[in-house]
Amino acid sequence: MSIRRPEDAMLGILAELRKLPRETEWVEFKHNRADPEDIGEYLSALANSAALAGKVSAWSVWGLDDTSHDILGTTFDPASVKIGNEELESWLLRLLSPKINFRFHGLQAEGASVVLLEIGAAFRHPVQFKGTEFIRVGSYKKRLKDFPEKERELWRVFDRIPFEREIAADDVAAEEVLRLLDYPAYFDLLSLPLPEGRDAILSALEADTLIARGNAGGWNITNLGAVLFAKRLADFRVLARKAVRIVLYRGETRVETVREQEGSKGYAVGFDELIGFITQLLPSNEVIGRALRRQVPMFPELAIRELVANALIHQDFHLTGTGPMVEIFASRMEVTNPGLPLVQTDRFLDSPPRSRNEALASFMRRIGVCEERGSGVDKVVSQTEFYQLPAPLFETTEEHTRAVLFSHREFKAMDKADRIRASYLHACLRYVQRDYMTNTTLRERFGIDEKNSSMVSRIIRDTLAAGLICCHDDTVGSRARKYLPRWAR
Repeated sequence: MSIRRPEDAMLGILAELRKLPRETEWVEFKHNRADPEDIGEYLSALANSAALAGKVSAWSVWGLDDTSHDILGTTFDPASVKIGNEELESWLLRLLSPKINFRFHGLQAEGASVVLLEIGAAFRHPVQFKGTEFIRVGSYKKRLKDFPEKERELWRVFDRIPFEREIAADDVAAEEVLRLLDYPAYFDLLSLPLPEGRDAILSALEADTLIARGNAGGWNITNLGAVLFAKRLADFRVLARKAVRIVLYRGETRVETVREQEGSKGYAVGFDELIGFITQLLPSNEVIGRALRRQVPMFPELAIRELVANALIHQDFHLTGTGPMVEIFASRMEVTNPGLPLVQTDRFLDSPPRSRNEALASFMRRIGVCEERGSGVDKVVSQTEFYQLPAPLFETTEEHTRAVLFSHREFKAMDKADRIRASYLHACLRYVQRDYMTNTTLRERFGIDEKNSSMVSRIIRDTLAAGLICCHDDTVGSRARKYLPRWAR
């Protein structure tokens, strides 16, 4: 759930729920019973059951007769309930794992108070309350572990539904879809004429699975539609933390922040503006060599675009409380995204791309944001070589992936690790170009005079000793030898 629904919409949903012949595995009716522990267990049970039933949301309703569904009214007021000094909603959220979207809606129906609890369907993992997973069996709440066949089917459901097909806002009116999404940008980015009439616009968005028809007559905005074309990502609660943060620091540490800004728009509509803002923050460097002597940004814009696009596309959206980040220091830039990569970091340059978010990646390719083939890392490495920058660094933390670009550094200022990393990536780049690394190509990569080729030979020996490259044919003389990445043998 993302936006608070107007009361007339909630009355419409209440009317639809009352038409059900009986309680279902994703709908629960109550009169006044509102024990916090019971509510927490039902949150787990109904969220899991909604996922199993293919529903966007589950519902618990107070103020109805659970048999006739007549409106009785309720004395339950979730805003006034506290457990100790903690408000009910905060207490429930703290004890749920993983966190899911839910919201209480209070309204007046037929002159009586009714409360609806809207519960987002479980995703990725079964929802637990206080460490226990629950499920609905008919109209009864049970422990999921007691029904292994339902648990197996639930995991199969999670495996089938990618993040992009999940719902960011469900059953919203057509006018609300057009208010929340920057639909003119969709047609502009695809070089299509803007259709005449609301229905034609909605049909085009539906064809690209940016929206889908809801169960109650409205429209569902998919995560794909919201993350690409939201006018404000903050309008979608599940995506609010997925806006890109850009932080400029003074010096080489995170002690002093000079400037910080968070992107607000969807990734497709806001990408060029995001890259422009990053490049404006970067100081210039004087480069000398094949690029000639001139002032250029600290990092090539093409490399920045590829790394930022990769961070957006390959992130794990299900990691809560974290999003993509670009951090700029005096002599480096770090681009970090939630989630560990699906390929090893030392194979980024050659491995076919694998993404958790294929629909997102596909659309970003269609509008020219990223490569149709490969991961774009070959462009990043090529750009750093062209401008004779230190080789980029790709690393992982416990839950994140990070790419680091370094500003210009003289060869003598590079340490052994810098030189070995550059040698390895140079060998990878040459190999994917159907060629080999030699003493000559590596010397040119570093901008070293031919008379100092022995310095390059030492780097090659260090890279061989590190097990990162191997010799193509060690029967030829050392100056004529060709080298390839170890995995290419």
